[in-house]
Amino acid sequence: MFTFSFNHVALSVKDVEKSSEFYIRVLKLKEIENTASDSKTRWFSIGEGKQLHLIPRPTAEIKTNKAVHFALAIKDISPFLKHLNTMDIAYADWLGTPDKNYIRKDGIKQFYFQDPDGYWIEINEDFD
Repeated sequence: MFTFSFNHVALSVKDVEKSSEFYIRVLKLKEIENTASDSKTRWFSIGEGKQLHLIPRPTAEIKTNKAVHFALAIKDISPFLKHLNTMDIAYADWLGTPDKNYIRKDGIKQFYFQDPDGYWIEINEDFD
């Protein structure tokens, strides 16, 4: 038997500066030191010792769909939805209905939006 704990999500990004600005502005993530190398990869704390790594790949073809996403939980999505609206960032439910969140079968509210490279981010209220 193995025991794991989740450590980080790494995303290939076309423009690491633009993507870093997005994650700082939109998700209010705090940049932390890249202790692994002297590369241009930027690291961010997503809380509880977990990290987001943005790896510059200017020539990479980035293809994804909504089923490939990462999810962040928040106690109340309403203030964050207002934040997205003030920043003019589009969001939708799972089916793609604009400006709509969804209530899952288990009662949890959630919605999705995309970063500058098209990666999907889910925000939900599954917060303990």
